[in-house]
Amino acid sequence: MTELLLGMFVALLGLGGGLAVGSGMVALLVVFDLIPRLAQLANAYQKSVWFESALVAGSVYWSLADFLDWSLRLPLHALPLAGMGLLDGIFIGMLAAALTEVMNVLPILAKRLQLGTFIQALVMSMVLGKVLGSLFDWLVYQW
Repeated sequence: MTELLLGMFVALLGLGGGLAVGSGMVALLVVFDLIPRLAQLANAYQKSVWFESALVAGSVYWSLADFLDWSLRLPLHALPLAGMGLLDGIFIGMLAAALTEVMNVLPILAKRLQLGTFIQALVMSMVLGKVLGSLFDWLVYQW
């Protein structure tokens, strides 16, 4: 009886957590209009349905991969993983760039810190910091 109650509690907790994270993601996408803005930046507004479909398909696929404990077992595992990592990085980078642009973080930051003439250097330093931090995490910290 105790195990049944514990299992029900864990299931309810997982469902609540999933609803909270999913609601937050949907709110982020809807309130900041990220998908239409990303389509506008890519000059592919007529194909915004593909952006939305890719987001939903990726969410469903990776949820199933997590729940069903799928693992990638390929003889040449380094090349496909490198490609998937590249695509993941491109997606996260574009999503972060769209979010930053929608929220107008960089112009406000440049205006407050009086760095208007150095905006290109500011963006490049952010990109290089992200890349170097990720490389340090992957190559040094996780080993």
